[in-house]
Amino acid sequence: MDASSKFKDTLPTTPETLLKLLDRLQIAYVMHRHQPLRTVEDSKAYRDNMPGLHIKNLYLRDRKKQNFLLVVEEDRQIDMKSLNKKIGCERLSFGSAERLFEMLGVRPGAVSPLTLINDPDKNVHLALDVALWTSEMIYAHPLVNDMTLGIEGPHLQQFFAYTGHEVQWLDF
Repeated sequence: MDASSKFKDTLPTTPETLLKLLDRLQIAYVMHRHQPLRTVEDSKAYRDNMPGLHIKNLYLRDRKKQNFLLVVEEDRQIDMKSLNKKIGCERLSFGSAERLFEMLGVRPGAVSPLTLINDPDKNVHLALDVALWTSEMIYAHPLVNDMTLGIEGPHLQQFFAYTGHEVQWLDF
């Protein structure tokens, strides 16, 4: 499935609409355009002057059909068997591409904390790696995977406040 800007008009929110919101909220960002980056490995191969914290994002569901967005430092090893205890939920599994689109309005490869703009009913619980708390610059896709935004940690938290998503901080 293609998660690049070629299909941005099929998304519930376009990257341009997201950028206008960030501008309105006075959330500073640095934009990088590049080839589609689908995985952490793809991202590592392309860093074009992007110092700071790079993340991986997992869309998960538990047995009770609760939805979770887990955002961690890209090299963080995740023990899926014990993660549910850290989050405080039933056994977790990866959500389907269809459910991801339904809940966060993006395709696989473009998941990021910025997708919460597409969750006004707060159906997705947000869990963040505590490493993000102290990071000066965090890199995330703005709903498509051929663009990356660098956003300062406090500004990203301002975005979460705007969307109304409470952050559950996880220490790994």
